Amino acid sequence: MHLGLLGQAVGLFAVTNLDDLLLLSVLFAQGAKHRGSTRRIVLGQYLGFAAILAAALSGTLLPAAVIAYLGLLPLALGLRTARQTWRNHRDDADGAGQGAGPNLPEVVLLTVANGGDNLGAYAPVFATAGPGAVSAYAVVFLALLAVWCCAGRFLATRPTVAQAFGRWGDLLLPVVLIALGLFLLVEGGAFGL
Repeated sequence: MHLGLLGQAVGLFAVTNLDDLLLLSVLFAQGAKHRGSTRRIVLGQYLGFAAILAAALSGTLLPAAVIAYLGLLPLALGLRTARQTWRNHRDDADGAGQGAGPNLPEVVLLTVANGGDNLGAYAPVFATAGPGAVSAYAVVFLALLAVWCCAGRFLATRPTVAQAFGRWGDLLLPVVLIALGLFLLVEGGAFGL
């Protein structure tokens, strides 16, 4: 693989997925004490990212107006998570009633919603690159997704971060999801702003 192409692929992935690193850290922190959550998060990331790549490769891009509304997914999940957190707090003061961590469909939906803006970057690059370059981009992106998952898990398990997530994680996940949803809606122009 040409070093210039490798550098471009690494740079494109890193720039378009910085926000995903925060989301991954929050998801890994939420699932830290739940058996199988790491597997669900990683699999969900790969399934969601595969859907993003497929859409970018197919050339059947959604109109920008539709992509903006992908922000409704994390917003709805954030509101649902906030409601569940409120109920758990009210029903069980010691927090023993927390769920099983992030589930696979939620992680897939969050990945797709969070990566909707990636389509705008990936599609033009893929359209102008030859088949070999597109394959190289896809391979690099999928390899870097593993690095991102490891980095997100690493960040979530640092003692200071883990302690903060342990104390505030139930509140942090809904806040991050709601903020992400609102950001995607506003940045995508869903409200004409």
